[in-house]
Amino acid sequence: MITNQRVRRTLLAAVLGGAALLAGTSAQADVKLPAVLADHMVLQQGMAVPVWGTADAGEDVTVTFGQQKQEAKADDKGHWEVKLTPLTASDKPETLTVSGKNKVELSDILVGEVWICSGQSNMEFGIKNATNGAKEVEEADHPLIRLFTVPKSVQETPQSDLKKQPPGGEWLTCSPNTVGEGGWGGFTAAGYFFGRDLQKDLKVPVGLIHTSWGGTPAEAWTEKSYMESDPDLKPIVERLEKSKKPDQNSASTLYNGMIAPIVPFAARGAIWYQGESNAGRAWQYRKLLPAMIKSWRDVWHEPDMDFYIVSLANFQNPPKDPGESNWAELREAQAYTAAQPHNGQALAIDLADAKNPGDIHPKDKQDVGHRLELVALAKTYGKNVEYSGPVYKDSKTEGDKVTIHFNFADGLTAKGGDEAKGFQIAGEDKKWHWADAKIDGSDVIVSSKEVEKPAAVRYDWANNPQGNLYNKAGLPTAPFRTDDWPATTLNSK
Repeated sequence: MITNQRVRRTLLAAVLGGAALLAGTSAQADVKLPAVLADHMVLQQGMAVPVWGTADAGEDVTVTFGQQKQEAKADDKGHWEVKLTPLTASDKPETLTVSGKNKVELSDILVGEVWICSGQSNMEFGIKNATNGAKEVEEADHPLIRLFTVPKSVQETPQSDLKKQPPGGEWLTCSPNTVGEGGWGGFTAAGYFFGRDLQKDLKVPVGLIHTSWGGTPAEAWTEKSYMESDPDLKPIVERLEKSKKPDQNSASTLYNGMIAPIVPFAARGAIWYQGESNAGRAWQYRKLLPAMIKSWRDVWHEPDMDFYIVSLANFQNPPKDPGESNWAELREAQAYTAAQPHNGQALAIDLADAKNPGDIHPKDKQDVGHRLELVALAKTYGKNVEYSGPVYKDSKTEGDKVTIHFNFADGLTAKGGDEAKGFQIAGEDKKWHWADAKIDGSDVIVSSKEVEKPAAVRYDWANNPQGNLYNKAGLPTAPFRTDDWPATTLNSK
């Protein structure tokens, strides 16, 4: 015979079990948004804006923003997505509401320009560490700039969301109290200075999504299939497959953990400061960086997403003799990629501290950000600004002299002196000599008493070159070479 006590226990267990079931059903039914969709964010103007999340399979979801109302039905896995029709920039805070079996309200939403800031340590380098960092933090009162930092995460497969690790994983209004928090000296300095200048010139809200990790190679940020399909990149993936436990430098691990979770958040483009960790594989980088960029554009379904690269800064002691350079080759690979459609580059070749050439992290991130912004103003926003220093066009050899022709060479000048420095010249013997260089209008005439019949000229071809050629906009000349002689590092994988 069942006692009253046992009956009560049975009934209590049934009640608790039912309550747990209901609680589980309720939790499962809740409409949820990924972390990157949150209070204080900036939505991209002028393009369709995805809003997405999870709910019960088959659940009807309504998204309301301003005068727009968009509806979707969750698929059999509980995923749903709507796209807001193109928005107009606005600094008036709005509320975004997502309704299903429950309601989620996101407040203080602005509309403007959104950029992704990614790379390795020179992008991770925080504002506190920059030149005049304390003063920059103190003056960082910009309520129309919003900051989002993606927490570091190594993953073997693409993730649909990220874990909030404040101040990472949440949108913050830019202020002295927020810009210097977290990470390696606060929010990315290069990204912040880029966004600050952009907001000032465009006069619209700016959202910056920071996702970087010091010391990481480009393959860590590239979707795996884009490397598997290329025989020159496949060895990178094979190394991953042989490793027992991926670290953050392994192929695709940061793409999976730190790029995939923010897709498909609408953004105008990306700025990229990376390359130091690939400097020994410059020839491979010619394929790797474009593959990475394509993997991002494809997953965002934005084939014209702008992508602007910071060319590597000067590093280590200046060379006594002309010759080969890993970093020069890597800069060449960056320039090769930057020349492709919807890409561009900003130079940092002259921004390292001359008193501390061994520091791989130049503190002058203000000029990095400003030069990136000039590229964006010209190439993305169609503004009439000078955005590039002189760029090699072609050359002509006459006797023992080579005349170098440039683009973007209005007001060509040798900064800090009368003679242009940084030029090397060689004959067919491929022995390099420092060259005499004379500015002639927008051209430079190069020669050396050591070379009777010149075969090639190089400029700023070193880890830490000493070139001083600028245009009237105060922008440095891009490193170049007229030869195509392969160096030993170019073919390494």
